[in-house]
Amino acid sequence: MEQTNAAAGKAGGAATLVASALSNQLGAASGSLAFPVMGPVGVVAVRQLVAAAVLLPVVRPRLRELSWHQWWPVLLLAVSFGTMNLGLYASIQRIGLGLAVTLEFLGPLAVALAGSRGKGSALCALAAAVGVVAITGPEASTDLPGISLGLIAACSWAAYILLNQIVGQRIQGIQGTAAATGVSATLFLPVAVVVFLTQPIDGFAVLCAVGAGIMASVLPYVADLIALRRVPANLFGVLMSINPVFAAVIGALILRQELAPAQWAGIVLIVGANAGVLLLDRVKR
Repeated sequence: MEQTNAAAGKAGGAATLVASALSNQLGAASGSLAFPVMGPVGVVAVRQLVAAAVLLPVVRPRLRELSWHQWWPVLLLAVSFGTMNLGLYASIQRIGLGLAVTLEFLGPLAVALAGSRGKGSALCALAAAVGVVAITGPEASTDLPGISLGLIAACSWAAYILLNQIVGQRIQGIQGTAAATGVSATLFLPVAVVVFLTQPIDGFAVLCAVGAGIMASVLPYVADLIALRRVPANLFGVLMSINPVFAAVIGALILRQELAPAQWAGIVLIVGANAGVLLLDRVKR
């Protein structure tokens, strides 16, 4: 019975991650529409403010009751929220979407490989990495700041996975996530004020940024926390490779961006790697 419940829990966790990835990419598409008006930094600031505005009143975390043992991963998670998104967006501006996304995926890939307990799982993680490269089509770059920003995003994503798991273990419900969004929003508040005071902002851009905040921050933050209570960090790392798949499909369907044969091959690789790692996890039990 316990094994059945564990299997159901992991299946539910995997499904939650897929939904999180889809929401994240839809939010990213929404946020990108606001880039010309408020820039990536402004969009990230609005995203964090929206996340806090939604989660804090709903969850009402008991901040005064948290011990330092609970607070320190919350504070680090708050920092990882911002550096993960800022690093990626700033990297995209300098070296392009393909290379930036590929570099960022090194974070969850490292978590997946570090937690792999067999050759099969490691091969699945590497297959997913090859799939990401095939989809994003990164081009060589000598822009060291842009590459560094992409690597910062990668490290932040890896930290986000591990810290989310720790927060989920130490704090009941989603109080830890809500607290982290509140801290992150406080850090980004001065940025938002500067953006809104120095640039003419139109209603459509704000609406797109708010949509990004809900779809790419609120929903994924909560979903990832729930999922990491059910699936191990290494499995989470491989499943995150589904993000470029959704990005490519959304681009094809909504933005009319045709997919090349190599991208279709990458999608097949990633889907196969995700299925493989789930099957291997089931066989081990």
